[in-house]
Amino acid sequence: MPTITNLRFEHYHAPNTLGVQETRPRLSWRFQNAPASFQQAGYEVELSQQIFSSNSTSTSTFRVNSPSARLVPWPDPQPLQSRQRISARVRAWDATGESTAWSDPASLEAGLLSRSEWQCDRIAAPWGPGTLAADPEQLYRKEFSASAPVAQARLYITAQGVYEADINGHRVGDHFLAPGWTTYDSRLQYQTYDVTEFLSTGTNCIGVRVAEGWFSGRIGFEGGHRNIWGPHTALLAQLEIVYADGDVERVVTDGSWTVTKGPIQKGEIYDGEKYDARLEIEKWSSVGCVDGKWEAVLRMDPLPEVVELTAGYGEPVRRIEVLSPVKKLVTPSGKLVLDFGQNLVGYVRLRNIRGPRGHRITLSHAEVLEKEELCTRPLRICQAVDEYTLRGDPTGEEYEPRFTFHGFRYAQVDGWTSDIDLEASAEAVVCHTDMKPSGSFSCSDPLLNKLYQNIEWGMRGNFLSVPTDCPQRDERLGWSGDLALFAPTATLIYDCFGMLRNWLIDVEHDQKVLDGVPAMVTPNATLPDPIWCRRQPCAIWHDVTILAPWALYQETGDKNILRQQYDSMTTWMETLPRNKTGATHLWDTSIFQLGDWLDPAAPPSAPWKGLTDAKMVSNAFLIHSLDLISLISSILDHPTAAKDYSNDATLAREQFQSEYVTPNGRIASDSQAAYTLAITFDLLTPAQRIRAGSRLVELVRKNNFHIGTGFAGTPFLCEALLRTGHVQVAYAMLTEKTCPSWLYPVTMGATTVWERWDSMLPDGSINPGEMTSFNHYAFGAIARFLYERVAGLERVEAGWKRCRVRPAIGGDIRSARAQHETPFGVVSCACETRKGDGVEDRVEIEVCVPYGVVCEVVIPEGEGERTEVVGAGEWQFHGVFRRDYEWPVKPLPPKS
Repeated sequence: MPTITNLRFEHYHAPNTLGVQETRPRLSWRFQNAPASFQQAGYEVELSQQIFSSNSTSTSTFRVNSPSARLVPWPDPQPLQSRQRISARVRAWDATGESTAWSDPASLEAGLLSRSEWQCDRIAAPWGPGTLAADPEQLYRKEFSASAPVAQARLYITAQGVYEADINGHRVGDHFLAPGWTTYDSRLQYQTYDVTEFLSTGTNCIGVRVAEGWFSGRIGFEGGHRNIWGPHTALLAQLEIVYADGDVERVVTDGSWTVTKGPIQKGEIYDGEKYDARLEIEKWSSVGCVDGKWEAVLRMDPLPEVVELTAGYGEPVRRIEVLSPVKKLVTPSGKLVLDFGQNLVGYVRLRNIRGPRGHRITLSHAEVLEKEELCTRPLRICQAVDEYTLRGDPTGEEYEPRFTFHGFRYAQVDGWTSDIDLEASAEAVVCHTDMKPSGSFSCSDPLLNKLYQNIEWGMRGNFLSVPTDCPQRDERLGWSGDLALFAPTATLIYDCFGMLRNWLIDVEHDQKVLDGVPAMVTPNATLPDPIWCRRQPCAIWHDVTILAPWALYQETGDKNILRQQYDSMTTWMETLPRNKTGATHLWDTSIFQLGDWLDPAAPPSAPWKGLTDAKMVSNAFLIHSLDLISLISSILDHPTAAKDYSNDATLAREQFQSEYVTPNGRIASDSQAAYTLAITFDLLTPAQRIRAGSRLVELVRKNNFHIGTGFAGTPFLCEALLRTGHVQVAYAMLTEKTCPSWLYPVTMGATTVWERWDSMLPDGSINPGEMTSFNHYAFGAIARFLYERVAGLERVEAGWKRCRVRPAIGGDIRSARAQHETPFGVVSCACETRKGDGVEDRVEIEVCVPYGVVCEVVIPEGEGERTEVVGAGEWQFHGVFRRDYEWPVKPLPPKS
């Protein structure tokens, strides 16, 4: 019999199962070493439930006749209650009644599921209400007594701002910039920590640092705004202690707490952190008398009822890894610069700091050098500087920022006076949402491998609490359009389901605030600014309401994400303005559109002025969204809506044809993006599709295989060529090395994906446009093509129940491999071509399929192909092909 592995609740990964926002968590598991004959006929769940404030547990079992092992319903008729802790294990049986062994247990604990469970006050520093400029961090503390041995202790805590907590001088948890960034006027996340080990019988002390973060710090364009969600920071904390005899004691934020200003004089997202070690208060979070001017806290009114206190669904931001400098540079002006060899997101940690009391060391950050000096112009109104003032400890000091982050590869260090080498004393700490890696790709072309690594790093740096557009300048905002286009790729690289589910809840909130029009960025930091808060509908950016949930559903097969966001989708479709004077199923022509944003032909100062008609681009995405919401409505059993949206899509297609396409398949906007979108969104008749593919090839060749698309067209460009039978042209574009191309930045030393194709010019100078980032994931959507076409690993059915391996042989690529962790386990493929004796070459394909997945393996066979359908196991296939690079000869059908 097989072994059951990887038992988990919902989409949570350990250790993120403490204090969750679930009452009926679904269960999933996998099978290992399952024989080909095994088919699950049913399963049994054993639940052990620990009663809060009691050491006793109750155990119950539930038998279910079902072949499902993926997101099965919560078996207990009773939902989870606040604080309830459960442990589950599962076993399964087949049609003969033979059973597997019990799985290893998985545990989960509910958080505080109701506002009534929170018995603490919201507290603030008494000087907070009068603060207009950047405010130093606040240190809060409270001494309390534990009257008996502690059996269990949980700290439930959040802040309007960002925080770190200590108990008896020990740091609590490992989160960075907790509680994270949400639409604070709707949802405030809290965290739950197991702090049992920190408490002892007798007197204890809890201390909490709070800084402004996103909540009241400066955020936004052209100087941004302060206090967008509130005029000052605040703290809520509830420590619950369970004694061995079952008694419960709570230590909550209230008027008995005290507060003082800490050594962090400024903690800003954009401008960095100023830390004055002379102002440190020794043992401030430990028991006993402490120095400093401690004041009674200000008790605030309770949080408004409209603000939900929630555990959220995404993983926390953490300090993930550490990089050492690869080089120390001295610039022409004599500045000391460290090169960490990788454009990353995080901060610099310094050790072995020595110098006189009051001496200052500053760290300035940038992604690139220009003329061998730190290039900070692309940061715009963003200082990105950390400053440390020494206390004068002759034994050495250490410093790392707590409440800021930077996007950088280079750090300029001014004021280093230690006799210990700087390179040995500095390291870069990489920070991002703690997502689990889910895929990998490699091939025989080292430049493509580097491109894929750059895409990975770009996603890591920009998935920090919310999916941002760039991590370095005065922006770092949750742009909806970027994510709408990148989501299908993101799910292949990392398991980002929880993070994006969490963000989409906030997208819907901002959409309601703007009367049905989604915000361009969520959380909507532009709301105070009527210029930047674009309330007009916008294609692609606002289509995120449909495109992102659909990508998450496709990856996981979880219909609940579609249910969660369905109202948001339909609201957007109802709000989207149609043309009242003509083709009523297409966009209102009076609406300004961003179109194929950052088309390389667009002027640096006007990235919306690309070659392709922006209205045409908008209508292509409208039809695509209508197709998807019709499918979604059908999946969610809304047949009337499904039919209505399908009819709407049909009429819109007809009107698109009349407006933009000739009978022979020429498109009014004669551009790469126009043909790409028309082909991949199935907007053409079969005959038009052939002509459009040929015309796309003509345009690509005319452009010397350079990319001629921006945000809208780029994710689909190579795919459109492949679908119309032009494999070699797709590979020629993919492997082009001069600008604009995917590999040009790689040849220029890039370690992340750039915002512009020419963010750095061939002579090493920086693009003169104001909007120039060197870490921007949107153009990294090509990674999906690397997975699905170069390596050939493609999902066919939502949730990976069915997949396909069909490598597109072409170019000079001799081998490629990919693997992906599906809900059922890891599926992988490897393809290698070898020179044959005659006109035909050989191809060898290896496939590994987990239990529960059916895989179609398409093998070239001369000028044709054959298909083998396999289940779980490791498989090898051999085929032959003619190296004319145009296999498969027949164009691929439209992709659903």
